[in-house]
Formats: sequence, structure tokens, C-alpha cells
Amino acid sequence: MRITQGCFSFLPDLSDEQISAQVEYCLRNEWAIGIEFTQDPHPRNTYWEMWGNPMFDLRDAKGVMVELAECRTAYPECYIRLNAFDSTRGFETVRMSFIVHRPAFEPTLHVIRQDVRGRTANVTLELQR
Repeated sequence: MRITQGCFSFLPDLSDEQISAQVEYCLRNEWAIGIEFTQDPHPRNTYWEMWGNPMFDLRDAKGVMVELAECRTAYPECYIRLNAFDSTRGFETVRMSFIVHRPAFEPTLHVIRQDVRGRTANVTLELQR
């Protein structure tokens, strides 16, 4: 199963050239770039680990790509995503987020549905490795 989260999630994985083009777009809009990684891609897991600090003063996509390569080397069996932060309103807002690296084997999310009273259903997601 392929985990689908963020922009471009239903497209094939982006190449490094395509990732770099998206970073350039973000930098042209003066958005800061942050890199995050996790082994738990559950949809409710919004707290991924940060790779360094967000790159607020960066003006060239090459710097992001160097950091991304280092993160991929350090955490090859993790999901890695880029976040673009917009601070034009005085606080950081995520404008774009997309997965840029996946582990060789992706876990499966298993949906458990329990019908209870009337038309009510309880739904639980379990991560199966």
C-alpha cells in the first residue's frame, strides 16, 4: 500500500529535479523550507521529527537538496517530507507539504469497522508492518 499524504500524494514519486523545482517555487514565494522524517506515517501522526531547523534565510534550492540528501542517508527506512512555511501573516502557516522519500517496504493501514447502535460505526486504523 502506498501512503498518500500531502501535495502530489497520488502522483508517482517526484525526482530530485522535480523536488528542486518545487523548492524553487517555494523560495520565490519567500516560504521557509523544513525537512521532517518519521517511521510512523499514521494519518493522525502530525508530529514528525525535524531534520535540523527550518531554513528561513535560504535563497537557493541546492541548500535544501543537500540537507535532504543527508537526511535520506541518515534515515533510509523513514518517510521524509518537505514543508513550506509562509510567515506573511505574522505566524508560520504550512503552505505546501509533500513526501520526498519512502522506505523500501511500506507498512499497510488496516481499517477495522465495528457497527454499533443504529447507523453508528466505530472505525479504527491499525498500522501493520
